[in-house]
Amino acid sequence: MAQHTNHGAHAHGAHDDHGAHESHGSLKSYVIGFVLSIVLTIIPLVIVLNGLMEKTAATIVLLGSAVLQFVVQLVYFMHLKEEGKPRWNLMVLILGLIIVLTIVAGSIWIMTYNKVA
Repeated sequence: MAQHTNHGAHAHGAHDDHGAHESHGSLKSYVIGFVLSIVLTIIPLVIVLNGLMEKTAATIVLLGSAVLQFVVQLVYFMHLKEEGKPRWNLMVLILGLIIVLTIVAGSIWIMTYNKVA
């Protein structure tokens, strides 16, 4: 009976250790993520509103900022790299992105080339 009680205490201690490995970020990481998000929002906004670049260059800056914004959100707010098994989460994320990009690209293709005779 004493062994059963110790086993229960050991299992509870193991659960506590597991909880210690999953952190939710610090104030510093949230502030860094917030500042990066603001900067990555302001840069394309200033470029587009002031007409500092031509249409193609402005579009490239806008898309580049959007991708970087996405990465910042994943790293600083979704804590993708801090999880115990981030590989599985990353694979699910990639699958979701492939599905979304397929739907968007297919929709654009259909709308572009759908010509009724």
